[in-house]
Amino acid sequence: MTIEERIVLFSTLGKALKSELSENNLEDLFFVAKSKNQWFTSDNIKQAFEGIIENYLSEDALRDFVSKYPISHFAPVEIKKVGIVAAGNIPLVGFQDILHVLLSGHIVLVKPSSQDEILIQFILKRLKEITPDISEFFYIVDKLNDADAFIATGSGNSSRYFEYYFAKKPNIIRKNRTSVAVLDGTESKIQIAELAQDIFSYFGLGCRNVSKLYVPKGYNFNFFFESIEFWSGIMLHSKYTNNYEYMKAIYLVNRVPHLDNGFILLKEDEGLASPISTLFYQEYDNIDELKGILEKHKDDLQVVIGNEHADFSTAAYGYSQKPNLDDYADGINTFEFLAGLN
Repeated sequence: MTIEERIVLFSTLGKALKSELSENNLEDLFFVAKSKNQWFTSDNIKQAFEGIIENYLSEDALRDFVSKYPISHFAPVEIKKVGIVAAGNIPLVGFQDILHVLLSGHIVLVKPSSQDEILIQFILKRLKEITPDISEFFYIVDKLNDADAFIATGSGNSSRYFEYYFAKKPNIIRKNRTSVAVLDGTESKIQIAELAQDIFSYFGLGCRNVSKLYVPKGYNFNFFFESIEFWSGIMLHSKYTNNYEYMKAIYLVNRVPHLDNGFILLKEDEGLASPISTLFYQEYDNIDELKGILEKHKDDLQVVIGNEHADFSTAAYGYSQKPNLDDYADGINTFEFLAGLN
């Protein structure tokens, strides 16, 4: 298939998914997906679909992405089999890698997470229904023994496993990362409300979710709490509530200083990755000091949210979980990796 044919195929898929979503034809699919992963909700699955449709599968997004690379990147001299170990922490989190491989002209061998296999299988089935010939370029597998290269996403422990077993072939191994936000005290209520989307979407389970705030010394959190009140309904989800009550009990029993607005706990901590229902924060004296801190942790950070004029910001408020096709995880250009397999 030519790259033009692939653009038409994927944009057609986007239109088909958008139609099914708008007509509420995916409710049965959502129900089955939620039964596999209790952290999945209909709203979160819908959000994931909408992001994919708009940022990955629109014709404009596809053409813009393709225009950034030479045509040779989309026509490999020798087609390789690329094994993908997909994560399952948030809905369809592995789809970007799958789309990159298919756009590159290579064959993708997908080993989906058991937590998210239903949604991945559904999208690939829809792709095949549009153009049956594309089925020669993707396979859902249990083992990746036949792969010529690997893209694997997992935890710190699983990444060591991947590094050992995939070491002899080209690979991208992704480890645990998290995202942070920088406040300077001048933010509007709307900006903080948008930041709440970065914190609470998908219950904070994604590496692009904000798990820590950097705030100026003496920052008053009352305005912050007032601005995120919309998200109080998150306590209706039992698993999130269990995490909140568990962490609150630990902090109270151990007399750990913290702030509590009834649905999220704020704890001063130099760590980056906070537990579900908890948000770490750390004060800074000046921007130069803050830049040093961020530089020190650059290999642990996926996204830095902040004022759009700040040179340390990599995404605007409300956009951490809205990546484009060229927002590569861990800062590794997946498409250049795929182009270099020949």
